[in-house]
Amino acid sequence: MKLRIRGNSIRLRLKRGEVDDLAAGNKLVEETEFPESAFGYSLELSDDEDMVAGFEDGWIAITMPREIIPEWADTDLVSLYSEQKLSGGSLLKLLVEKDFSCLEPGHHRNCEDDEDTYPHPSA
Repeated sequence: MKLRIRGNSIRLRLKRGEVDDLAAGNKLVEETEFPESAFGYSLELSDDEDMVAGFEDGWIAITMPREIIPEWADTDLVSLYSEQKLSGGSLLKLLVEKDFSCLEPGHHRNCEDDEDTYPHPSA
């Protein structure tokens, strides 16, 4: 599971096996260790109607509605999008999408691989 944060937006990209694990009801977890602490993030299903994110103690926890997973996991639907209202009137944008293989692998991607990704639609 890959994480991208930019301003008030959070984007998660999931490989095939991760989508399957999530669809099976498993919680997805990633963690990055630092010398004095760690940062982590998770994605799991809930019975809520909306996708929701929270942040506490260096951890981003995102939940998404269980009812939307079968259509997303078993079809060509690429992404799930939601907006969460924040205090003060701003929005937190949440995007969960399937991870595609790259069209042009390059040196800038040395630590990434395309194993278990979805075939790129433009390939």
